[in-house]
Amino acid sequence: MPEPTTATPTDPTTATTAAAPPAAAPLRTRLLARATPWLFLAVPLAFLVTFTYTPVFNMLYYSLTSWDGFGPDQEFVGRANYTELFTRPDLFQVFFVSLFYLASGAVQMLLALYFATVLSFHVRFRNFFKGVLFFPYLINGVAIGFVFLYFFQPGGTLDSVLGLFGARGDHLWLGDPHLVNWSLASVSLWRYLGLNFVLFLGAIQSIPGEVYEAADLDGANRWHQVRHIVLPGIRPVVSLSAVLVVSGSLSAFEIPYLMTGGANGSTTFVIQTVKLAFQFNKVGLASAAAVVLLAVVLLTTWIQRRLVPDEGVDLV
Repeated sequence: MPEPTTATPTDPTTATTAAAPPAAAPLRTRLLARATPWLFLAVPLAFLVTFTYTPVFNMLYYSLTSWDGFGPDQEFVGRANYTELFTRPDLFQVFFVSLFYLASGAVQMLLALYFATVLSFHVRFRNFFKGVLFFPYLINGVAIGFVFLYFFQPGGTLDSVLGLFGARGDHLWLGDPHLVNWSLASVSLWRYLGLNFVLFLGAIQSIPGEVYEAADLDGANRWHQVRHIVLPGIRPVVSLSAVLVVSGSLSAFEIPYLMTGGANGSTTFVIQTVKLAFQFNKVGLASAAAVVLLAVVLLTTWIQRRLVPDEGVDLV
C-alpha cells in the first residue's frame, strides 16, 4: 500500500513573499507610457506647425510691412495696409461680389436637401440619380472652367438651348457686368451641389429606421416625417453646410479666375488678393487682405455657431 503523504508545513516567510504585490513600475516605464501618445503625434504636429501656423504668423507680420515679395527690405508700416484696404472703395467693394455666391449657396443647400430627402426614400433608379448629382464634384475645376466657357459664349450652348424656347439673340453671359456674376455663381452651384447632397444624404440615412416605422404606425405622411424627423435629425449637418457655404462664398476663386480672370466686375476678394501680391508686388497689402478675409470667415463661423449651437437630437 502506498504510504500516506504528509503535508509539509508552509514557511510563513515564503507565503508572505509570494502574496506580496509586484513592485511599482520603474519611473522610466511610467514616463515612456505617458510620452508614447506624444511620440505618435510628433510628426503630425510638426507638419501642422510648419505648414499652417508658421505661414499664418508670417502673414500677420507681412501685413504690417510694405514688402514687395522680392527685396530684403521689409519696412514696418503698422496698420497702414489695413487703413488703405478699408478706405479705398475699389479694394473693399469686391466683398459685394460674394453676395452672388452666397445667394447661389443658399439655393444649392435647398436643392441638395430636397434631392437628398427624396432619394433617401424608395425611388426608382435612385442610385443612378445619386451618381448624376455627385459626379460634377469629382470633375477637375480647370475642366469645368473650359467647358462652361463654351457653354456661356455668345451663340454657344446656352443661347442655342434658349433659342429653342423662342429667346433669340446672342447674350454676353460673361461680358455683361449685370450677368457675369450670376453666370459664374450658377457654375459654382452646379459643381458643389453634389457635396452638400452627399452630406445631407448621409445624415438622413444615419437616422434609425425604427423611427420611420414608428411614424408610419402613427399615421405620419412623408411631409410629417421630413418636418419632425429628418430636419431635426440632420440639424448639425445643416449647420456645417451653412458654414461651408458662407466661407466658400467669401473665398470664391477657382471658377471666376479660370473663366474671366476677374474681368467685367467679377473680381472676388481672393482674386484681388492674388493680383495685389503677384501682379502689383504689394505683398504687405495682400497679406492684410488675407488677414481680413480670415477674420471675416472666423467671425461668421462664430456667429453661426452661437445662433445654431450643436445640440444632441434624440429622436428615439
